[in-house]
Amino acid sequence: MYKTNGTILDVPGIKVGHAEDELKQTGCSVIIFDDGAVCGVDVRGSAPGTRETELLDPINTVQKTNALVLSGGSAFGLDSASGVMRYLEERKKGFDVGVAVVPIVPAAIIFDLNFGDPAVRPDANMGYIASKNASTNSFPSGNIGAGAGATIGKMAGFDKAMKGGLGTASVKLAGGLTVGAMVVVNAVGEIRDPKNGKTIAGACDENGHLIDLISYVLENYKDHHFTQGKNTTIGIICCNANMNKSQMKKVAQMAHDGLARTIYPVHTMSDGDTIFAATTGGVDSSVNIVGMLAAEVMAVAVLDAVKSAKSKFGVRGYADLANTSISSDVPSVTGANKEVR
Repeated sequence: MYKTNGTILDVPGIKVGHAEDELKQTGCSVIIFDDGAVCGVDVRGSAPGTRETELLDPINTVQKTNALVLSGGSAFGLDSASGVMRYLEERKKGFDVGVAVVPIVPAAIIFDLNFGDPAVRPDANMGYIASKNASTNSFPSGNIGAGAGATIGKMAGFDKAMKGGLGTASVKLAGGLTVGAMVVVNAVGEIRDPKNGKTIAGACDENGHLIDLISYVLENYKDHHFTQGKNTTIGIICCNANMNKSQMKKVAQMAHDGLARTIYPVHTMSDGDTIFAATTGGVDSSVNIVGMLAAEVMAVAVLDAVKSAKSKFGVRGYADLANTSISSDVPSVTGANKEVR
């Protein structure tokens, strides 16, 4: 058997850095590749905010990415990637175009303007700071970096939301293959443990008891409690398999299964769910193996993000739930929260 209890830093050739505004609760996170990485991307949500994703198409010229950025701040937060570019340019890391070196830094954002101060967003300076902070040192999960302003369970209204966050996980096989995930969970839906199908976080009532989110929405027969595009789960898969861009795109597609196993509903019109998949190379493997493990570690990283999230601004974190049972005030839907076998 394999264990998924590591972190994305177990993948060789990468550094991870975070920066956040601790007072206003928004931030960004960056993965820097020492010698570049072959990267693919798959966007499943209908309200994405991204940068440089078209460059990752297998038919396009650039073959290696220098860094990947996850950020809060909605579309404004894409500016944080400019700071990462500046950091890398100073170190002459990027695509050589003869007259300059252009760092390749794709990015994705979450909407967190409804948490903290909407006028405060990650900018180029914050991206630069996150890059300076990048290292192989371990980092905490939860309210850190791009996870600082993340929330979940908003399909029942933001007044019932819980705190989301940033999480990570990895698996290492005996043959040397390592697959890791880092994810920012800011979903409109609730979070379930795929081992038993139980809801562990999502929407909660004023007493801190979980609400059966799906039943609540169906009972009220409306989902206009939340506005289009004010959510999104974004993540990164990293590995050390010898693969090309098209293969890494497939890995990114398969990694979305990890979101589908833990987030209900997922890939909605109100989410911009995006997953990058990058490899530093060195170990022969297959797309099937890497993609299967990518989905596994992504699911574990989602749980890590939510279970590590701390309460802030009156929005409850996982540790502050009154209990993990579903409130009896809302009738259950047949099949909801049943054990998965």
